[in-house]
Amino acid sequence: MADLICVAFDDPTTASRVLAELTSLQKEYLIKLSDACVVVRDAEGQVHLHQSVPLVKLGATSGGATGALWGGLIGLLFLNPLAGMAVGAGVGAASGALAGKLGDYGINDDFIKQLGSTIKPNSSALFLLVEKVTADKVLERFKDLRGTILQTSLPAEREARLRAALEGTA
Repeated sequence: MADLICVAFDDPTTASRVLAELTSLQKEYLIKLSDACVVVRDAEGQVHLHQSVPLVKLGATSGGATGALWGGLIGLLFLNPLAGMAVGAGVGAASGALAGKLGDYGINDDFIKQLGSTIKPNSSALFLLVEKVTADKVLERFKDLRGTILQTSLPAEREARLRAALEGTA
């Protein structure tokens, strides 16, 4: 089961930098993320979401490839496989992009927007869905980081440990 961790930072770039570092830690098998999202609230108070899994792009790519395959096969029946591939790729990409736009993966977007709107203007927040983590090694990399926990689904002991690490009192 994955744990939800939401942390706010005082500037608009820290959450992106932390996510980039966590992505490199994934390559070292120290953490496994199911989903991640960076929220930036600009100076005017607008909330901007930056999803780590671009569903529209993935949907269009996979839909286009599947559509081209099926279009080519159906086109063979009518002795025009190239036209079938072209039409199939177009229809598949459009329907895949639409499915990606309407779909939601991992952390609920409405939840992210709601909690993201509570952070102060000109700041950022990081939303993580963590499947597995080697906590001592990951927290060591972020010992100088200052953040505020917005919400977690961690047990009280682990949340206190994370809070202490983010406040520099660990």
